[in-house]
Amino acid sequence: MNRTTVNQITSIPFKIYCCLWLIGVIPLNLYAQKSYQPPYFEDTNRLTKIKKAIPAIEELYRRYAEKNNFPGFVFGVVFDGNLVYAGNTGYTNLEKRTAVNTKSVFRIASMTKSFTAMAILKLRDEGKLNLDDPVSKYISQFKKVQTLTNDSPPITIRHLLTHSAGFPEDNPWGDRQLADTDAELLQLIEAGITFSNAPGLQYEYSNLGFALLGNIVTKVSGKPYQQYITETICKPLGMTSTYWEYTKVPTDQLAHGYRRLNDQWQEETLLHDGSYGAMGGMLTSIEDFSRYMALHLQAWPPRDEADNGIIKRASLREMHQLGRINTLNTQYKYPGGRLCPTVSGYNFGLRWATDCANRVSIGHSGGLPGFGSNWSVLPDYGIGVVCFSNLTYAPTGVINIQVLDSLITLAELKPRKLPVSSILEKRKNEIIALLPDWENAVRSGIFAENFFPDNPLNILKTQSAEVFANAGKVIKVRELMPENQLRGVFIMEGEKADIQVSFTLTPEKNPLIQEFHINAVKK
Repeated sequence: MNRTTVNQITSIPFKIYCCLWLIGVIPLNLYAQKSYQPPYFEDTNRLTKIKKAIPAIEELYRRYAEKNNFPGFVFGVVFDGNLVYAGNTGYTNLEKRTAVNTKSVFRIASMTKSFTAMAILKLRDEGKLNLDDPVSKYISQFKKVQTLTNDSPPITIRHLLTHSAGFPEDNPWGDRQLADTDAELLQLIEAGITFSNAPGLQYEYSNLGFALLGNIVTKVSGKPYQQYITETICKPLGMTSTYWEYTKVPTDQLAHGYRRLNDQWQEETLLHDGSYGAMGGMLTSIEDFSRYMALHLQAWPPRDEADNGIIKRASLREMHQLGRINTLNTQYKYPGGRLCPTVSGYNFGLRWATDCANRVSIGHSGGLPGFGSNWSVLPDYGIGVVCFSNLTYAPTGVINIQVLDSLITLAELKPRKLPVSSILEKRKNEIIALLPDWENAVRSGIFAENFFPDNPLNILKTQSAEVFANAGKVIKVRELMPENQLRGVFIMEGEKADIQVSFTLTPEKNPLIQEFHINAVKK
């Protein structure tokens, strides 16, 4: 149903609407939704522009791989749910000179963590656990664990998901535990844990925490976490080249991992699947992983259409929020040298970051002996990038940041535009009708009960008269720029100066104006 149709329907008187609903013409919940429309992309030529930028993007990736001496490298761009470009260079097996391709299977290390977190949320959505449940409810050995202080709270599933359980940062120790059995993991807990922080107070990256989450998935689902994730996430997405045990990967597709020592390549020993695989054991191809990225991108924006995916869109968006802050970098510079302060944090198996331009990125890096990987999506732009390398701890995050920044510039991409809600547009027009003299403003019925006590009418009249006098004749009223459904700003162009008007509405069923500002701005 298009925007015009929705607006037409929701303008129908309620009694008539109910009659139409009874005979099945329109759905019951549409009236309550009124004129809400999700943000949308104004530019209908985005894909063409991205394709024109691809040669420059490929050059960035290839030069970076050469500079960092990657044995093999595969990279891709996901746009509006599709892998629109994939490139590769080098070899998955240096001895056999097996060339990398988009079906090559790499170990993606900690990029696995969001799959484990998603499994937890799926079980939460099914009512089988709560994020604030103590870990000891599912892992009995935790009942004997002594935290750093006697007044520490119980460690919860949420603490594990956000790296705030108080465990010490455990790279690279955790990387070598990949093949541990469930029994060995539980023996570690039974023997006692040494804490670096009290639970719930501080972010500190913990592979152990995600190994425990995998154990919880196994306990609650009644299946090994690998099987549960494969059956409920990977297979429904069509990820048919995704594995947990490297020996099951077809020989010609498996990427071998390497380390550079004394100007020679040393092949890393691949670790078998085990209890710590929940933190970093997945192996997959760029084609498969792009489907997973598309799942995350399709969660945006919030909207009314059917929600029949493998996990609720709201749960995906929940994963994409800031759970625990870890970095404020006031001196951050993009690879091109542009200064742009950033804030980053972590939530539910995903890194979250925002920069000086309010670009929010979601993703994760991965690093294990023999491998380095990274993926990042910009939900507001509908794009994402991903790359895998078979070099130990390959620094793949930097190039993805550069590629995303370059894509936005080269393809002139803009974030989704938020439509103006009907109530904002209505109040805007009502405000314009009252300006500048505020005649009959009190009797207009469009202002909340706080408004005139907070903004005496005589002061409003004096302020508005002065602003309009300085602006001169109003030539044009520009479109309202919404901040959300109930707040916006618009410009009235004057002969000598422009007039800026901003206002905020109340949460009442019939939203009224609770806050108002008017001021002159230079042309």
